[in-house]
Amino acid sequence: MPGSVQNAAPLTVMPASLSRSFAHERAYPVVESEYRNGESQRSVQATNSRKRWRLAKRLAPTQLGTLRDFYDTRKGPTEPFYFYDPYETSPKFSSDPTGQAVAGRCTVRFAGDWSQSVDLGRADVNIELIELA
Repeated sequence: MPGSVQNAAPLTVMPASLSRSFAHERAYPVVESEYRNGESQRSVQATNSRKRWRLAKRLAPTQLGTLRDFYDTRKGPTEPFYFYDPYETSPKFSSDPTGQAVAGRCTVRFAGDWSQSVDLGRADVNIELIELA
């Protein structure tokens, strides 16, 4: 059908590494109309929430290179990939580098630009992911 948008079709999985900070958010998209008398009317745009993750990682140079190559190969926020939410996997905090395991697997993309700072022997990277489907 003309004008249809294809669903995201990820081909790879984000490399697993520990996070020193992990934040998970859920939001329901809402349309809100506010009126001059102070009243408002809201309606939900979707029945499912949209998930977002904010990760802070402290990585050794080899892990940093792997993650940066992954980001560059995805062209930043352009291409989708799989991410395993460690709290939803079975067993918890596991990851499947092949992307075959369904438990905890989410289709995501990067939500921002690359940001890193370097200390002695380690680099701090902040990543934000947003769910697509």
